[in-house]
Amino acid sequence: MIDNAYNFRFDNREGSLIRLKSETGSACFEIMVLEQDLVRVRMYEGAPKADRTFMIAPGMDDIPYAGRSNMDLTPFACPEFELAVEEGRIVLRTEEIELHVQLAGIQLTWINRKNGEVFLQDRKTQSYSFNRALGEGVFHYIERSYDEAYFGLGEKAGDTNRYGKSYRMMNLDPMGYDAETTDPLYKHIPFYIVKKFGQGSTYGILYDNLSDSTFDMGKEMDNYHGQYRYYQAKGGDLDYYVMLGEGIMDVTKTVSHLTGKTILPPKWTLGYSGSTMHYTDSPEAEKLLLSFVSQCREHDIPCSSFQLSSGYTSIGNKRYVFNWNNEKFPDPKRVSDAFRENGMELCANIKPALLKDHPMYGELKEKGLFVKNRSGESEELVQFWDDTGAYVDFTNKETFDWWKREVREKILEYGILSTWNDNNEFEIWDEEAVVDWFGEKRSVRDIKPVLTLLMMKASYEAQKEFLPDQRPYLISRSGTLGMQKYVQTWSGDNRTSYKTIRYNTKMGIGLSLSGVYNIGHDVGGFSGNKPTEEMFVRWIQNGIFHPRFTIHSWNDDGTVNEPWMYPEVLPIVRKLIKQRYALIPHLYDLLYKAHAHYEPIIRSTFMNYESDEKTFEENDDFMVGDSLLVATVMDEGVRERSVYLPKEDRGWYDMNTGLHYAGGQTVTVPAPLDEVPVMVRGGAVIPMNTGDITFDTKDKDARTFLVYPVKGTGTTECWIYEDDGISMDYEKDLFKKIRFTVETTPEEIRVDIKAEGDYKLPYDTFSVEFPKQELREIAINGQRQEKSLSKRYQTSL
Repeated sequence: MIDNAYNFRFDNREGSLIRLKSETGSACFEIMVLEQDLVRVRMYEGAPKADRTFMIAPGMDDIPYAGRSNMDLTPFACPEFELAVEEGRIVLRTEEIELHVQLAGIQLTWINRKNGEVFLQDRKTQSYSFNRALGEGVFHYIERSYDEAYFGLGEKAGDTNRYGKSYRMMNLDPMGYDAETTDPLYKHIPFYIVKKFGQGSTYGILYDNLSDSTFDMGKEMDNYHGQYRYYQAKGGDLDYYVMLGEGIMDVTKTVSHLTGKTILPPKWTLGYSGSTMHYTDSPEAEKLLLSFVSQCREHDIPCSSFQLSSGYTSIGNKRYVFNWNNEKFPDPKRVSDAFRENGMELCANIKPALLKDHPMYGELKEKGLFVKNRSGESEELVQFWDDTGAYVDFTNKETFDWWKREVREKILEYGILSTWNDNNEFEIWDEEAVVDWFGEKRSVRDIKPVLTLLMMKASYEAQKEFLPDQRPYLISRSGTLGMQKYVQTWSGDNRTSYKTIRYNTKMGIGLSLSGVYNIGHDVGGFSGNKPTEEMFVRWIQNGIFHPRFTIHSWNDDGTVNEPWMYPEVLPIVRKLIKQRYALIPHLYDLLYKAHAHYEPIIRSTFMNYESDEKTFEENDDFMVGDSLLVATVMDEGVRERSVYLPKEDRGWYDMNTGLHYAGGQTVTVPAPLDEVPVMVRGGAVIPMNTGDITFDTKDKDARTFLVYPVKGTGTTECWIYEDDGISMDYEKDLFKKIRFTVETTPEEIRVDIKAEGDYKLPYDTFSVEFPKQELREIAINGQRQEKSLSKRYQTSL
């Protein structure tokens, strides 16, 4: 056992690494200075339990199959720092952080050098512990105070602020979960942000450990130890990164960079995606799917893709990955061709477990491609859906390559170019079950999320190799930090209710705060009875502003969530889906900025307005990028919406009415069933597709830039990204950035527009539009514009 009974001594310094040894010599404590504001701490007994990382990949868009050496510090600056070895302690100083390490009973005190504040303090009593004999794993105890708030931990249920709660990090499949209370959920995101109010500091802490774990954020109390929070992992090493930031946004961008770049998917993935379990479960699956296409046309519902649920693999009432049910689908390619001819892509559901009567089960068992039982002599049998089976072992290179071949031969060669990696929580309950672990053999205790990540990577590689000149598109339900390099994700199999709209939104904010940006929810609710007409509309209003917009269901009452399910609100649903397509240029610009600059898409208001303490009050609002404040309705019968407008010197415009409001106040705006309350930050420029959006013309693009000028005198600048939306040419810098400079006085608005880059835009002319209440003189690129009631002006570059 390691705890405060152990005393440490300074051992040596090797460049950025400081090593301490316990007086008994059995324990090691290491500190690595990676950046001026980023420090890593590792503690272990004997030798480290982990020699590689799958989570830490600074600025990378992929990692090696077997992970990265966790002692490879080459991606970091590893700056010079001061080190003082004193009696009973050591002190190190970077430009940003001063760290005091008490050697007797190891205890760390972190100081922000800019303001002199102690921003992180290990608990003064028994702050670290390894107690493997009791099966309790590793512990890290930290002092907490009542002036702190905690954010992150991914898609956790409940409020955005995690203070006073306790959470388990353990990937499960909780279908029909309660979005307010259920824990654990699908993902393993061992990272959170601490905000200290007043003039306090903001920092993040990431634990590079993939064991099942607990984050107690102040729920537990013990009179003998003061106020504290703690992290506990069942196994592995205590290995954590502390990142000090200028604010919450800075910390979020740091963790996103630290764990890898957000993949830039094809532009069509921002369109409406249909889905339901009902179609592929039906004996008439092909007929229902083709009927979906024809009904989209009939009802003029633009749709860009369809998520093909696992019923296409069925034998009887069970599911068998990579097996096509040829009674339902005599010719799968004919179906995918029919969808593509109508401008819609298919995305096929694939699962990482084979039931024991799967046609390929015997072959994989003979080759040893499954996760094995603790003896290593046979596959580890698990419950999977309505039977038992075994998970494939992606740490075995033969399995990894087999999976890639199956994806190519059973999915891609049928013309289905996207994979939906589902049911990949790897619920293996015997922690001593064995994986190949790249030829070294290891129990699954500490590595289950690696299997999920490698499943994504195998599917990603298959798609990249099959069409190297096109961007891959993948979806995954489970995952860990770093998943954003490969996939889009969503909050799993939610349950239909107004409450779910509210708390799914908060889950999305939690993922964004944790560096995972390309997200969404099952619009309409996946399980439970069908939504009411009003609830369905409110779900869609929320969904059209998230990067992933998918209406999906497996309703308990046998119904299907479809855009036309309620004829009485079909005109509203149609209008909302077309509004989504109008927003795609803006969402695509944000997706690129997430990829290239680590900027979150879905945000809490406090991410942009951290100095406004009122934004930290729990609310139902969210921002899309830094310009749109969305206030969707999340309660039945509501027809107006109160929304707090953060303190913004440039004020806010109501996108629907054009009215301008000062920041720092709560306003009440109309929220009829056919309208989404959206506020726009003053000074913003929003690119929109204002073409004639129909089922047949959804891919055509006519551009209008909505300009929301500053009242009075001011200058604002921004840039908007454009490329072909499908190829890898953006990696060769073949894109365009359209730069806006908007100068205002009380009498005049001057807009200067310039384009940079070699990509040829699909439009020669475009419109610039202003709020209808705007009465000032307008000049665009030096040309004074004639007065227009529409406030829309045609121009070109």
